[in-house]
Amino acid sequence: MLKKLQKKQISIIVGAGIFAFLAGAMVSAPQMGKYLGQWLKQFNNQPEQLTEANKAESAVFSLVLQSPAQRAAKLEELAKGFPSQDRNRARYLLASDLIERKEAKEALNLLEGLEKDYPRLAPYILLKKAQAYDILGEPGKASDNRQTVVKNYPEHPASVKALYLIALPEYHQKAIASFPSHPLTWDIIRKRLVENPNQPQLQLILAKHAYDQPGIIPVLDALSKNTNLKPEEWEIVANAYWENNQFAKAANAYAKSNKTPRNLYRVARGLQIDGKREQAIATYKQLLSTFPEAQETGTALLRLAEMSKPRQNALPYLDQVISKFPDLAGEALLAKVKVLQAQNNTNGANAALQLLISKYGNTEEAAEYRWKMALEKAKAKDYQAAWQWAEPIPTTNPNSILAPRAGFWVGKWATNLGKMQEAKQAYEYVLSNFPQSYYAWRSAVTLGLNVGNFNNVRQLTPEIVPLVRPVPTAGSETFKELYLLGQDRDAWLQWQAEFHNKAQPTVAEQFTQGLMLLTQGENLLGIDKISKLEDREKPEEKAEYEALSKQIIYWQARYPFPYLKEIEYWSGQRQLNPLLVTALIRQESRFQPKIKSVANATGLMQVLPDTAKWIAPQIKEDSKKINLEDPNDNIMLGTWYLDHTHQQYGNNSLLAIASYNAGPGNVAKWLQTIPTQDPDEFVELIPFDETKNYVRQVFGNYWNYLRLYNPEISRLVRQYSAKHPQLPQQ
Repeated sequence: MLKKLQKKQISIIVGAGIFAFLAGAMVSAPQMGKYLGQWLKQFNNQPEQLTEANKAESAVFSLVLQSPAQRAAKLEELAKGFPSQDRNRARYLLASDLIERKEAKEALNLLEGLEKDYPRLAPYILLKKAQAYDILGEPGKASDNRQTVVKNYPEHPASVKALYLIALPEYHQKAIASFPSHPLTWDIIRKRLVENPNQPQLQLILAKHAYDQPGIIPVLDALSKNTNLKPEEWEIVANAYWENNQFAKAANAYAKSNKTPRNLYRVARGLQIDGKREQAIATYKQLLSTFPEAQETGTALLRLAEMSKPRQNALPYLDQVISKFPDLAGEALLAKVKVLQAQNNTNGANAALQLLISKYGNTEEAAEYRWKMALEKAKAKDYQAAWQWAEPIPTTNPNSILAPRAGFWVGKWATNLGKMQEAKQAYEYVLSNFPQSYYAWRSAVTLGLNVGNFNNVRQLTPEIVPLVRPVPTAGSETFKELYLLGQDRDAWLQWQAEFHNKAQPTVAEQFTQGLMLLTQGENLLGIDKISKLEDREKPEEKAEYEALSKQIIYWQARYPFPYLKEIEYWSGQRQLNPLLVTALIRQESRFQPKIKSVANATGLMQVLPDTAKWIAPQIKEDSKKINLEDPNDNIMLGTWYLDHTHQQYGNNSLLAIASYNAGPGNVAKWLQTIPTQDPDEFVELIPFDETKNYVRQVFGNYWNYLRLYNPEISRLVRQYSAKHPQLPQQ
């Protein structure tokens, strides 16, 4: 029987190949093998799980970032090809593009029977059909397809769209009951609350699942007036307030929820922020007595220390932290040093500092103290001692923000001492171990690599290979497929329905949420969500982050590339390095086109309205027609001004970027008072901390865009990372 089955399968495969040949399918031998492999998996009901490897094999996924017009011909070719997963994807994506253009009949031809060939997206295919029938003015057929989704896929998040559009009350109730985390469900709830605001169970759904959405505060305020909430419901309200930085209101709600270490701490912290000092102290002490071993208790002791009057009363609290909570000991020791120094207790302060760098040398506070001492020694031109103080930081505190900085300056100080080999070793160490840092760029420059320097970076036009979407690290295969196909609205709805763990996401979930925020144009929130993964504290989560951070997909998500077309065009017009422009935009606005500063600077490059009026006639534009919230207009003006600042300073990008932030008047003063022979020294001596950090951040951004999107520099950085150099020791 087995042999007969095998013969039957072989004949089917051969027949399919002959059919494709007779049909004139233009398929090469390697492609034929790939398509046969994909077809066999479909035949055996074994759809591949999406990975970075098989994503790269898909011709369709590589077309997603092109415009519908650019990709149409290639998709049409793939849609007529040999049966395969890519053919299914091409049919779906091409049909979606046609529906967007209201060409519904052609779309329906492509979608016919596709739900059987493409089960991963079957309910979405039926919904696309319904959308096409709506365009054709056939509501009956549209409704039939939606009813099929409800009937055949009742547990699938796609059914919520059908339930929502059918719009019967009982269908809306099913969406609320089965899919409370779905954004369309939230819309149903909001409409019901408009009709009848007194529905606490519906309000609680929004508080739990939609706490990060606009308009949530009035919902929470209404819930807070309800005296019948249970403790666990008060905790939902409190969590939502806390996430929205409404700390006083959160404290009040946490006080009515279950007494856990976290909840008690947040009651006290909310009271402290609200200025209710005595009540905060009493609640912190309640936490100490109720949960003496909890991690939150260690933080509560630090809070009690900072509120202590007189200051010496802080010492018993700090000593408790040092003895019982080693993870917080560094912070407690540094606070203790300040108290003892204020008392002129030099011996006690020195003993605390010695304990800090000997027993708790791996803490951020120990790194800060070592760096402070290194800078003092360097200022006195004792470069040997400066090196000695700074050298342990990159190895003992590798996750500290100071680690790459210390490593770079070890190299600079070694150079000052004439130890050129040790200096080279230090720069290679920074480039290898901290490739994402501003100081990796400065190390690459000092090593003589072709990465642009302050005095020539504007003229460079590096090759840019645009971002390809990564496979999300969490979520269903259906969600991942939608995301990789660029079906951003459906992918967002699917993900929100699946993502139940918003308050305490896993590393994979938080990264995926960041990716999805980027697709929604919420670039500031998305970058922030992805960047904050480095703050994870639990050992297993730290390990997950470390593994993720070794992949280019993490860094490309942290340094995304929206508005590439506009950036490249206007950078070309102004003879500016497009990566420098992108770096400045990321720092100024995190790619939010409508963001405004307190000074009313607007948009991507934070252009002031008065500056726009000044620039407009110089570029022969009508200032009244310029919209600073429009990305194209904003980049047009911002790049002109960046070119202007470069011209003021002989195309020195360090001074041009500093002027963009602090203004030409301040830069003129600094040029008269700060030595300019060494640009690294100049940056360190900029008297405005904001501008000093701004310069480092913009050029750090530039470096990351260069190493992530330029193939030549990517290869170079990988080569250095593979060397594993050691930091030079004295």
